[in-house]
Amino acid sequence: MKLNRKLKMGMVGGGPGAFIGEVHRKASRLDGGIELVAGAFDINPRKSRQMGRELGLNPRRVYRNYEEMIERELKLPDGERIDFVSVTTPNNWHFPIARDFLNAGFHVMCEKPMTFNVKEAKDLRKLVKKSRRVFGLMHNYTGYPMVKLARDLVRGGELGKVRKIVVQYPQGWLATPLERTGQMQAAWRTDPKQSGGAGCMGDIGTHAENLSEYITGLKITHICADLTIFVKGRRLDDDGNCLLRFNNGARGILHASQISIGEENNLAIWVYGEDKSLEWHQEHPNYLYVKVPDGPVQVWRRGNDYVGAKSPAAGRATRLPSGHPEAFFEAFANVYCNFADTLRARLTRKKPDKLVLDFPNVDDGLRGMLFIETVLAGTKSRQKWTAFKKA
Repeated sequence: MKLNRKLKMGMVGGGPGAFIGEVHRKASRLDGGIELVAGAFDINPRKSRQMGRELGLNPRRVYRNYEEMIERELKLPDGERIDFVSVTTPNNWHFPIARDFLNAGFHVMCEKPMTFNVKEAKDLRKLVKKSRRVFGLMHNYTGYPMVKLARDLVRGGELGKVRKIVVQYPQGWLATPLERTGQMQAAWRTDPKQSGGAGCMGDIGTHAENLSEYITGLKITHICADLTIFVKGRRLDDDGNCLLRFNNGARGILHASQISIGEENNLAIWVYGEDKSLEWHQEHPNYLYVKVPDGPVQVWRRGNDYVGAKSPAAGRATRLPSGHPEAFFEAFANVYCNFADTLRARLTRKKPDKLVLDFPNVDDGLRGMLFIETVLAGTKSRQKWTAFKKA
Protein backbone atom coordinates (compact mmCIF):
# COMPACT_ATOMS: atom_id res chain seq x y z
CA MET A 1 0.00 0.00 0.00
CA LYS A 2 1.37 3.41 -0.98
CA LEU A 3 0.22 6.84 0.15
CA ASN A 4 -0.47 8.59 -3.15
CA ARG A 5 -0.85 12.10 -1.79
CA LYS A 6 0.97 14.75 0.16
CA LEU A 7 0.72 14.77 3.94
CA LYS A 8 -1.61 17.51 5.12
CA MET A 9 -0.20 19.77 7.81
CA GLY A 10 -1.89 22.18 10.19
CA MET A 11 -0.12 24.78 12.29
CA VAL A 12 -0.83 26.41 15.62
CA GLY A 13 1.20 29.58 16.12
CA GLY A 14 3.48 31.17 13.56
CA GLY A 15 1.34 34.26 12.99
CA PRO A 16 2.37 37.64 11.56
CA GLY A 17 5.89 38.57 12.67
CA ALA A 18 6.74 35.14 14.04
CA PHE A 19 10.18 33.80 13.11
CA ILE A 20 10.17 30.10 13.87
CA GLY A 21 6.72 29.40 12.42
CA GLU A 22 7.82 30.66 9.02
CA VAL A 23 10.95 28.50 9.22
CA HIS A 24 8.74 25.46 9.88
CA ARG A 25 6.52 26.31 6.92
CA LYS A 26 9.40 26.69 4.50
CA ALA A 27 11.27 23.63 5.73
CA SER A 28 8.23 21.35 5.77
CA ARG A 29 7.54 21.91 2.08
CA LEU A 30 11.16 21.73 0.92
CA ASP A 31 10.89 18.10 -0.21
CA GLY A 32 7.44 18.45 -1.75
CA GLY A 33 5.71 15.81 0.36
CA ILE A 34 3.90 18.07 2.84
CA GLU A 35 1.33 20.81 2.25
CA LEU A 36 0.04 23.31 4.79
CA VAL A 37 -3.76 23.34 4.58
CA ALA A 38 -5.03 24.72 7.90
CA GLY A 39 -4.05 26.71 10.95
CA ALA A 40 -4.82 28.77 14.01
CA PHE A 41 -1.88 31.10 13.65
CA ASP A 42 -2.36 33.64 16.41
CA ILE A 43 -4.19 34.05 19.70
CA ASN A 44 -5.83 37.05 18.02
CA PRO A 45 -8.35 35.68 15.44
CA ARG A 46 -7.89 38.76 13.23
CA LYS A 47 -4.15 38.10 12.97
CA SER A 48 -4.80 34.43 12.33
CA ARG A 49 -7.04 35.35 9.38
CA GLN A 50 -4.39 37.78 8.14
CA MET A 51 -1.78 35.01 8.17
CA GLY A 52 -4.14 32.68 6.35
CA ARG A 53 -4.64 35.26 3.60
CA GLU A 54 -0.88 35.77 3.27
CA LEU A 55 -0.44 32.03 2.89
CA GLY A 56 -3.29 31.70 0.40
CA LEU A 57 -5.23 29.20 2.52
CA ASN A 58 -8.92 28.41 2.27
CA PRO A 59 -10.51 30.89 4.73
CA ARG A 60 -12.76 28.12 6.09
CA ARG A 61 -9.65 26.33 7.35
CA VAL A 62 -8.14 29.31 9.13
CA TYR A 63 -9.44 29.05 12.66
CA ARG A 64 -10.02 31.38 15.61
CA ASN A 65 -8.29 29.00 18.02
CA TYR A 66 -6.87 25.51 18.15
CA GLU A 67 -9.96 24.03 19.82
CA GLU A 68 -12.10 25.11 16.86
CA MET A 69 -9.43 23.73 14.55
CA ILE A 70 -9.63 20.27 16.14
CA GLU A 71 -13.43 20.24 16.13
CA ARG A 72 -13.82 21.26 12.49
CA GLU A 73 -10.91 19.24 11.10
CA LEU A 74 -12.37 16.08 12.65
CA LYS A 75 -15.55 16.63 10.61
CA LEU A 76 -13.57 16.39 7.36
CA PRO A 77 -13.05 12.99 5.68
CA ASP A 78 -9.79 11.04 5.82
CA GLY A 79 -7.35 12.35 3.26
CA GLU A 80 -8.81 15.84 3.45
CA ARG A 81 -8.38 16.64 7.13
CA ILE A 82 -4.90 17.38 8.46
CA ASP A 83 -2.62 14.41 9.16
CA PHE A 84 -0.53 16.27 11.73
CA VAL A 85 -0.13 19.61 13.44
CA SER A 86 2.99 21.69 14.01
CA VAL A 87 3.04 23.53 17.33
CA THR A 88 5.08 26.73 17.03
CA THR A 89 3.69 28.80 19.91
CA PRO A 90 5.44 30.13 23.02
CA ASN A 91 6.36 27.38 25.49
CA ASN A 92 3.35 27.67 27.81
CA TRP A 93 1.01 26.51 25.04
CA HIS A 94 3.00 23.48 23.85
CA PHE A 95 1.51 20.95 26.26
CA PRO A 96 -2.21 21.73 26.06
CA ILE A 97 -2.12 21.98 22.27
CA ALA A 98 -0.10 18.78 21.78
CA ARG A 99 -2.26 16.96 24.36
CA ASP A 100 -5.55 17.92 22.75
CA PHE A 101 -4.45 17.08 19.21
CA LEU A 102 -3.07 13.71 20.33
CA ASN A 103 -6.31 12.94 22.16
CA ALA A 104 -8.19 13.81 18.97
CA GLY A 105 -6.08 11.30 17.01
CA PHE A 106 -3.70 13.66 15.21
CA HIS A 107 0.08 13.31 14.96
CA VAL A 108 2.23 16.14 16.31
CA MET A 109 5.43 18.03 15.55
CA CYS A 110 6.36 20.34 18.43
CA GLU A 111 8.85 23.12 19.00
CA LYS A 112 11.29 22.88 21.92
CA PRO A 113 11.45 23.03 24.84
CA MET A 114 8.68 20.47 24.69
CA THR A 115 6.58 21.68 27.62
CA PHE A 116 6.39 24.30 30.36
CA ASN A 117 7.64 22.00 33.14
CA VAL A 118 8.67 18.41 33.89
CA LYS A 119 5.22 17.29 35.04
CA GLU A 120 3.74 18.25 31.68
CA ALA A 121 6.61 16.49 29.90
CA LYS A 122 5.99 13.26 31.80
CA ASP A 123 2.26 13.46 31.15
CA LEU A 124 2.86 14.08 27.46
CA ARG A 125 5.20 11.11 27.16
CA LYS A 126 2.55 8.85 28.70
CA LEU A 127 -0.02 10.20 26.28
CA VAL A 128 2.22 9.72 23.23
CA LYS A 129 2.86 6.10 24.21
CA LYS A 130 -0.83 5.50 24.85
CA SER A 131 -2.06 7.22 21.70
CA ARG A 132 0.48 5.51 19.41
CA ARG A 133 0.67 8.73 17.41
CA VAL A 134 3.91 9.95 15.81
CA PHE A 135 5.44 12.75 17.87
CA GLY A 136 8.40 14.80 16.67
CA LEU A 137 10.37 17.45 18.54
CA MET A 138 12.14 20.16 16.57
CA HIS A 139 15.72 19.96 17.81
CA ASN A 140 16.76 21.07 14.35
CA TYR A 141 20.52 20.85 14.85
CA THR A 142 20.31 17.05 14.83
CA GLY A 143 19.27 17.39 11.19
CA TYR A 144 22.65 18.61 9.92
CA PRO A 145 24.47 15.93 7.89
CA MET A 146 27.79 16.53 9.65
CA VAL A 147 26.16 16.20 13.06
CA LYS A 148 24.92 12.80 11.98
CA LEU A 149 28.40 11.93 10.72
CA ALA A 150 29.86 13.05 14.07
CA ARG A 151 27.37 10.83 15.89
CA ASP A 152 28.23 7.80 13.79
CA LEU A 153 31.98 8.37 14.19
CA VAL A 154 31.70 8.66 17.98
CA ARG A 155 29.26 5.82 18.46
CA GLY A 156 31.24 3.65 16.05
CA GLY A 157 34.30 3.93 18.30
CA GLU A 158 36.44 6.08 15.98
CA LEU A 159 37.44 8.38 18.85
CA GLY A 160 37.89 5.65 21.44
CA LYS A 161 36.28 6.12 24.83
CA VAL A 162 34.92 9.65 25.20
CA ARG A 163 36.71 11.60 27.94
CA LYS A 164 35.44 15.17 27.61
CA ILE A 165 32.66 17.10 25.88
CA VAL A 166 32.64 20.88 25.48
CA VAL A 167 29.50 22.43 24.02
CA GLN A 168 28.56 26.09 23.72
CA TYR A 169 25.76 28.29 22.43
CA PRO A 170 26.55 32.02 22.81
CA GLN A 171 24.36 34.75 21.35
CA GLY A 172 24.40 38.50 21.91
CA TRP A 173 20.95 39.67 20.86
CA LEU A 174 19.65 40.13 24.44
CA ALA A 175 22.63 42.11 25.74
CA THR A 176 20.24 45.05 26.21
CA PRO A 177 16.64 45.06 27.54
CA LEU A 178 15.21 44.44 24.08
CA GLU A 179 12.00 43.05 25.56
CA ARG A 180 11.05 46.54 26.76
CA THR A 181 10.98 47.87 23.20
CA GLY A 182 8.04 45.68 22.21
CA GLN A 183 10.15 43.22 20.22
CA MET A 184 7.91 40.13 20.17
CA GLN A 185 10.61 37.44 20.17
CA ALA A 186 12.39 39.00 23.13
CA ALA A 187 9.17 39.72 25.03
CA TRP A 188 7.87 36.18 25.34
CA ARG A 189 11.27 34.55 25.80
CA THR A 190 11.98 36.69 28.87
CA ASP A 191 8.49 36.29 30.35
CA PRO A 192 8.32 33.45 32.92
CA LYS A 193 4.58 33.09 32.31
CA GLN A 194 5.25 32.17 28.67
CA SER A 195 8.78 30.79 28.67
CA GLY A 196 8.84 28.82 31.94
CA GLY A 197 11.44 28.68 34.67
CA ALA A 198 14.46 29.28 32.44
CA GLY A 199 15.29 31.92 29.87
CA CYS A 200 18.56 31.43 28.02
CA MET A 201 19.01 27.87 29.30
CA GLY A 202 15.54 26.86 28.14
CA ASP A 203 15.77 28.62 24.80
CA ILE A 204 19.24 27.62 23.62
CA GLY A 205 20.89 25.71 26.48
CA THR A 206 18.60 22.79 25.74
CA HIS A 207 19.98 22.69 22.20
CA ALA A 208 23.50 22.32 23.61
CA GLU A 209 22.36 19.60 26.01
CA ASN A 210 20.56 17.72 23.24
CA LEU A 211 23.51 17.99 20.85
CA SER A 212 25.95 16.58 23.42
CA GLU A 213 23.79 13.54 24.11
CA TYR A 214 22.77 13.00 20.47
CA ILE A 215 26.33 12.90 19.15
CA THR A 216 27.88 10.84 21.94
CA GLY A 217 25.00 8.59 22.99
CA LEU A 218 25.95 9.41 26.59
CA LYS A 219 23.63 10.74 29.29
CA ILE A 220 24.30 13.61 31.68
CA THR A 221 24.20 12.34 35.28
CA HIS A 222 25.27 15.38 37.34
CA ILE A 223 25.41 19.15 36.79
CA CYS A 224 27.18 21.99 38.59
CA ALA A 225 25.21 25.01 37.38
CA ASP A 226 25.52 28.78 37.62
CA LEU A 227 22.80 30.94 36.02
CA THR A 228 22.95 34.73 35.92
CA ILE A 229 20.66 37.62 35.02
CA PHE A 230 22.93 40.37 33.75
CA VAL A 231 20.38 42.78 32.31
CA LYS A 232 18.82 44.74 35.15
CA GLY A 233 15.11 44.11 35.59
CA ARG A 234 15.06 40.93 33.49
CA ARG A 235 13.18 38.08 35.15
CA LEU A 236 14.87 35.04 33.57
CA ASP A 237 18.50 34.01 33.13
CA ASP A 238 20.38 35.44 30.17
CA ASP A 239 23.65 33.57 30.78
CA GLY A 240 24.55 30.14 32.15
CA ASN A 241 27.58 27.96 32.79
CA CYS A 242 27.52 24.27 33.67
CA LEU A 243 30.04 21.58 34.53
CA LEU A 244 28.77 18.15 33.48
CA ARG A 245 29.34 14.54 34.36
CA PHE A 246 28.29 11.78 31.97
CA ASN A 247 27.33 8.16 32.58
CA ASN A 248 30.60 6.73 31.18
CA GLY A 249 32.75 8.89 33.49
CA ALA A 250 33.34 11.63 30.91
CA ARG A 251 33.40 15.25 32.00
CA GLY A 252 31.90 18.21 30.21
CA ILE A 253 31.42 21.95 30.00
CA LEU A 254 28.25 23.58 28.70
CA HIS A 255 27.73 27.31 28.43
CA ALA A 256 24.89 29.24 26.86
CA SER A 257 24.55 33.00 26.73
CA GLN A 258 22.36 35.65 25.15
CA ILE A 259 24.39 38.63 26.37
CA SER A 260 27.67 37.75 24.61
CA ILE A 261 28.02 40.83 22.42
CA GLY A 262 29.16 40.06 18.90
CA GLU A 263 28.02 36.44 18.97
CA GLU A 264 25.20 35.41 16.65
CA ASN A 265 24.37 31.69 16.77
CA ASN A 266 27.74 30.22 17.69
CA LEU A 267 26.61 26.73 18.65
CA ALA A 268 29.66 24.45 18.60
CA ILE A 269 30.81 21.17 20.10
CA TRP A 270 34.13 19.46 20.80
CA VAL A 271 34.27 15.76 21.69
CA TYR A 272 37.58 14.41 23.03
CA GLY A 273 38.22 10.67 23.02
CA GLU A 274 41.15 8.52 24.04
CA ASP A 275 42.28 8.19 20.41
CA LYS A 276 40.89 11.15 18.46
CA SER A 277 38.72 14.24 18.85
CA LEU A 278 36.19 16.04 16.68
CA GLU A 279 34.84 19.56 16.33
CA TRP A 280 31.72 21.00 14.66
CA HIS A 281 30.44 24.58 14.34
CA GLN A 282 26.83 25.44 13.47
CA GLU A 283 27.86 28.64 11.72
CA HIS A 284 30.11 26.57 9.41
CA PRO A 285 27.99 23.42 9.33
CA ASN A 286 29.30 21.72 6.21
CA TYR A 287 32.63 20.82 7.80
CA LEU A 288 33.53 18.33 10.52
CA TYR A 289 37.04 18.40 11.93
CA VAL A 290 38.68 15.21 13.23
CA LYS A 291 41.99 15.50 15.05
CA VAL A 292 44.57 12.80 15.70
CA PRO A 293 47.61 12.88 18.02
CA ASP A 294 50.25 12.35 15.33
CA GLY A 295 48.93 13.78 12.08
CA PRO A 296 47.22 16.70 10.38
CA VAL A 297 43.64 17.69 11.05
CA GLN A 298 41.13 15.79 8.90
CA VAL A 299 38.40 17.93 7.33
CA TRP A 300 35.27 15.97 6.38
CA ARG A 301 33.22 17.96 3.86
CA ARG A 302 29.51 17.51 3.38
CA GLY A 303 28.30 16.23 0.01
CA ASN A 304 31.24 13.97 -0.74
CA ASP A 305 30.66 10.27 -1.31
CA TYR A 306 32.97 9.30 1.53
CA VAL A 307 30.62 10.95 4.02
CA GLY A 308 27.63 8.87 2.97
CA ALA A 309 29.77 5.74 2.85
CA LYS A 310 30.77 6.30 6.48
CA SER A 311 27.38 7.49 7.69
CA PRO A 312 24.24 6.50 5.74
CA ALA A 313 22.29 8.92 7.96
CA ALA A 314 24.49 11.80 6.82
CA GLY A 315 24.11 10.69 3.23
CA ARG A 316 20.33 10.59 3.56
CA ALA A 317 20.36 14.10 5.04
CA THR A 318 22.40 15.54 2.15
CA ARG A 319 20.55 17.21 -0.72
CA LEU A 320 23.22 19.06 -2.71
CA PRO A 321 26.60 18.07 -4.20
CA SER A 322 29.76 19.09 -2.41
CA GLY A 323 30.63 22.78 -2.61
CA HIS A 324 26.99 23.91 -2.52
CA PRO A 325 26.31 24.87 1.11
CA GLU A 326 23.41 23.38 3.02
CA ALA A 327 22.38 24.82 6.34
CA PHE A 328 19.55 25.94 8.61
CA PHE A 329 16.43 25.35 6.48
CA GLU A 330 17.73 22.02 5.24
CA ALA A 331 18.40 20.83 8.80
CA PHE A 332 14.80 21.63 9.74
CA ALA A 333 13.66 19.91 6.56
CA ASN A 334 15.65 16.78 7.45
CA VAL A 335 13.78 16.49 10.73
CA TYR A 336 10.51 16.95 8.87
CA CYS A 337 11.56 14.43 6.22
CA ASN A 338 12.19 11.64 8.73
CA PHE A 339 9.09 12.55 10.74
CA ALA A 340 6.98 12.54 7.57
CA ASP A 341 8.37 9.24 6.29
CA THR A 342 7.67 7.67 9.68
CA LEU A 343 4.11 9.00 9.50
CA ARG A 344 3.67 7.67 5.96
CA ALA A 345 4.84 4.27 7.16
CA ARG A 346 2.31 4.42 9.99
CA LEU A 347 -0.53 5.41 7.63
CA THR A 348 0.32 2.57 5.22
CA ARG A 349 0.94 0.04 8.00
CA LYS A 350 4.61 -0.42 7.22
CA LYS A 351 7.54 -0.56 9.60
CA PRO A 352 9.89 2.44 9.22
CA ASP A 353 13.59 1.61 9.08
CA LYS A 354 16.21 2.90 11.48
CA LEU A 355 17.30 5.80 9.26
CA VAL A 356 13.73 7.07 8.97
CA LEU A 357 13.26 6.98 12.74
CA ASP A 358 16.24 9.30 13.23
CA PHE A 359 14.47 12.40 14.57
CA PRO A 360 14.02 13.83 18.08
CA ASN A 361 11.01 12.47 19.95
CA VAL A 362 9.09 12.76 23.20
CA ASP A 363 11.87 11.10 25.20
CA ASP A 364 14.32 13.76 24.02
CA GLY A 365 11.78 16.37 25.03
CA LEU A 366 11.57 14.95 28.54
CA ARG A 367 15.38 14.93 28.79
CA GLY A 368 15.37 18.61 27.87
CA MET A 369 12.85 19.49 30.56
CA LEU A 370 14.75 17.43 33.15
CA PHE A 371 17.91 19.29 32.14
CA ILE A 372 16.21 22.65 32.74
CA GLU A 373 14.86 21.52 36.12
CA THR A 374 18.25 20.17 37.19
CA VAL A 375 20.04 23.38 36.18
CA LEU A 376 17.49 25.51 38.02
CA ALA A 377 17.84 23.36 41.14
CA GLY A 378 21.62 23.33 40.90
CA THR A 379 22.02 27.07 40.58
CA LYS A 380 20.04 27.53 43.82
CA SER A 381 21.83 24.76 45.70
CA ARG A 382 24.83 25.22 47.98
CA GLN A 383 26.11 21.82 46.94
CA LYS A 384 28.58 21.59 44.09
CA TRP A 385 26.85 18.81 42.16
CA THR A 386 23.16 18.22 41.50
CA ALA A 387 22.07 14.81 40.26
CA PHE A 388 20.24 14.87 36.94
CA LYS A 389 16.54 14.52 37.65
CA LYS A 390 15.02 11.09 37.03
CA ALA A 391 12.48 10.54 34.28
